[in-house]
Amino acid sequence: MKTKKSFIEILSTNRFLHTILSIILGFLVGAVFLSIMGISVGAAYGRLLTSVTSVKGFSYVVVYAIPYIVVGLSVAFSFKTGVFNIGAEGQFVVGSMAAAVVGILFGGLPKPVLIPLCFLAAMAAGAVWGIIVGFLKTKWGINEVLSMIMFNWIAFYLSNFIAGIPAIHSDGTAEATKNISANASTLLSKDLIKELGLCPTANWGILVAIAMMFLVWFIIDKTTLGYELKAVGSNRFAAEYGGINVNGSILTALAISGALAGLGGALQLMGMGSRVSVFSSQEGFGFAGIVVALMGCSNPFGVFIAGLFYGALIYGGSKLNLVGAPTQLVNVIVGTVVFFIAISIVFERLKYLKRGVRDTAPPAKESEKKEGDKQ
Repeated sequence: MKTKKSFIEILSTNRFLHTILSIILGFLVGAVFLSIMGISVGAAYGRLLTSVTSVKGFSYVVVYAIPYIVVGLSVAFSFKTGVFNIGAEGQFVVGSMAAAVVGILFGGLPKPVLIPLCFLAAMAAGAVWGIIVGFLKTKWGINEVLSMIMFNWIAFYLSNFIAGIPAIHSDGTAEATKNISANASTLLSKDLIKELGLCPTANWGILVAIAMMFLVWFIIDKTTLGYELKAVGSNRFAAEYGGINVNGSILTALAISGALAGLGGALQLMGMGSRVSVFSSQEGFGFAGIVVALMGCSNPFGVFIAGLFYGALIYGGSKLNLVGAPTQLVNVIVGTVVFFIAISIVFERLKYLKRGVRDTAPPAKESEKKEGDKQ
């Protein structure tokens, strides 16, 4: 006989519902902070909404979301395969620099050749960055989280070094690379932007993000490779016993994940930045990708929606100062959302507390009980 599930039980098993609740709680916490500061919650959230719902505002949201979506897919892919890719930040950086170098040195190539070449260079750089960490893990058992953090900083300083090379460095006084060739840009034409009323940086990178969304979904759910990668992520010992090359799967997962993060760097450069600045601190795209992957429940389609939502928060948050609200409010909301998503295990425990069950282990068999009584 089926029993009706309680709200706690539904919440503990439905990740989508849990994520929605976490987002609502994030906005509630943001409202509390606004009230404490004496700022109208309605005015602040109203401004946040109206700034992203106009045609021009939504085009900004899409542009902002492109790198977050692709890097989010990178992190989600690694999550699905049991690897925590905290190195997406470094892979993003080397990818953007590789695309910049190609876009500068080979700027004379025609657009149909140069743009794919920049994409491939960025994906190759990101993949190599991931493979190195995978090799250290599979060859010598070095923890991938620690080595990825270190490689984030190596990418940071390597990018600054390459930006200072005379052939790459800006001819002016700016501490940045030269601008990439116009043939390497993914920007829409000025006439089309003006006709549609889009933002000045509107570009077709979102089409690449959509293509990557479907590609990741296809690899994970529809291919033998995806099955093997998920098997390793679920239980590497059982996968190895079943004849799967575990070390090869780890290297493959990190290579694909790194390639996606590198592509995110290229899309950001070719659609918005046009050049890579000398960094004074890490930009955080890779870490934002972790947030997007969590909000999207590591589902490729969920990550796409989460990326748009994150882009809306970032762009809309930049307009909050128009009503006297601090732009840092967005960080409070995002941080709260991530906090509640991260403690999802609590909801799984609550359903047992509601039942009054202290031990979640399955009940002993009748034969085991009798044996215990004899002793």
